[in-house]
Amino acid sequence: MPVKTAYISVSTKGNRDVVDLTPRLRQAVHSHGIEAGIAVVFAPGSTAGITTIEYEPGLKQDIDTFLEKLIPYGGDYRHHETWHDDNGSSHLQAALIGPQCTVPIVDGDVALGTWQQVVLIDCDTRARKREILIQMIC
Repeated sequence: MPVKTAYISVSTKGNRDVVDLTPRLRQAVHSHGIEAGIAVVFAPGSTAGITTIEYEPGLKQDIDTFLEKLIPYGGDYRHHETWHDDNGSSHLQAALIGPQCTVPIVDGDVALGTWQQVVLIDCDTRARKREILIQMIC
C-alpha cells in the first residue's frame, strides 16, 4: 500500500477559528493522482482539532458558543498552574474534537456529503500557524 504525504499551511486567529481545509485536501488528492484509498487529515499539537461540518457562518458561531458553554476560556484549569499560561480550555476543547479525520477517496476525489467539509478548529487562545498533515493511503 503506497502512502503519500502532503502538508497544508494554515494561519489562524485562534479562539476557535474554523478553517475549511476541503479545497486544499482535494488539491492534495488530485496532485498525487490517487483514485481510491483513504486520506487522514491530522493536526499536530494539542490545541486544535479536525472534524467535518457544514462550513457556514451560523454553524461556525454555534461551535464557538457550544465549546464556550462546555469548556469556557475563562475557567480555572490546573494546566494554567503547570505552565503559567491561559490555554487549559484550549487543550480540553481540542481533545473533545480530536486531532484527525479519515476521509475515503473514491474515483479520484474525497467522498464527502454535499454539505460536508473537513475543517480545522483552532482552540488556542492566540493566533497560530498550523502545519496540517495529510497522509493518503492507496
